[in-house]
Amino acid sequence: MESIRRIARRAQHGLHVGRYGLRMPTDLFLKTANTVHRALLKVSGGHLGWTAGSMPVLQLTTTGRTSGELRSVMLTSPYRDGETMLIVASRGGDDNHPAWFLNLRDDPTVQVETEGRPKRTMTARVVDADERAALWPLVVEKYATYADYQGRTDREIPLVLLEP
Repeated sequence: MESIRRIARRAQHGLHVGRYGLRMPTDLFLKTANTVHRALLKVSGGHLGWTAGSMPVLQLTTTGRTSGELRSVMLTSPYRDGETMLIVASRGGDDNHPAWFLNLRDDPTVQVETEGRPKRTMTARVVDADERAALWPLVVEKYATYADYQGRTDREIPLVLLEP
């Protein structure tokens, strides 16, 4: 069993060791990063934070599957087709699905906020195998990091479409 000191040291760095000895982000790190991201948007009046690298960012609000409370998270959206947006439940290649994914799987009615637009109600839909086969190559062609994430885990990383 790991010592408390070692666990605390890992938490300070925001990483835990996942499958294959790869370092994965901790829940605390992910929550902190999201809080900082939302604060950046607020402090800048929405001028900073709507992109990560060259990828658009959105704020997704789901209903907690056990608490029933609203939960918001900042996510990248590597592919958009008109009003429909795609998000990737990668969690950095962790073996566990992100909490937001489990929430929207149980209750697909979500709120989505994007740059220059107020929150709007959308429906989240996990893509089926055929849709994933068509969409995954489009995602990894432009953003190879997702292929790296898939290589870190045995779970198939789900793709989710957010539709009006």
